[in-house]
Amino acid sequence: MFLDELPEFRRHVIDALRQPLEDHAVTIARAQITLSYPARFTLVAAMNPCPCGYLSDSRRTCTCSPAQIRSYRARVSGPLLDRIDLHIEVPALAYDDLAERVPGASSSQIRQRVIAARQRQLDRFAGEVFCNAQMITRHLRQHGQLDRDGQALLAKAMDRLGLSARAYDRILKVARTIADLAGADQIRSPHLAEAIQYRSLDRQLRDDARFAT
Repeated sequence: MFLDELPEFRRHVIDALRQPLEDHAVTIARAQITLSYPARFTLVAAMNPCPCGYLSDSRRTCTCSPAQIRSYRARVSGPLLDRIDLHIEVPALAYDDLAERVPGASSSQIRQRVIAARQRQLDRFAGEVFCNAQMITRHLRQHGQLDRDGQALLAKAMDRLGLSARAYDRILKVARTIADLAGADQIRSPHLAEAIQYRSLDRQLRDDARFAT
């Protein structure tokens, strides 16, 4: 499911996604009957950084006030963001950036890395679950263990960003996947740091809350 301009949806509508994202089911309750339907899906959403869309744009000036920016971001609730694994800021690119051919891994090489990472996960879970995203607490305790440096890094991030227990689990799952893509058996600090960087909206909402108080 792809939702463009996420904050433009009514808040109660997008908050209704919280249950199926968490439980992978949609429950419909009526006066005399309650039915549940399977609803395992991938949610992808996009939003502007502010109402005018030019916040942090180096070529155009943002015309929004701080209050307008905070109000715009607040249309997406924290509990919904907790259930989204990756928050990635995509800056506007100039023509030179778009036209320049930057050397890097080819699509076929990346595909092979993804296939290898998927196979590692299938071997790891032996049919219990399909991939890291489906890990439950028991799996995280067994396969998401951190060394001392990793524990210190995550503790600092939890404190500074005010992350929830759900966000904690999401970070570990993403870090485990990053480690799998790197062919590593253990989650290391670089894998964990990258996973934490993918929580950009948590940082923005924290800054908004501090400014408001």
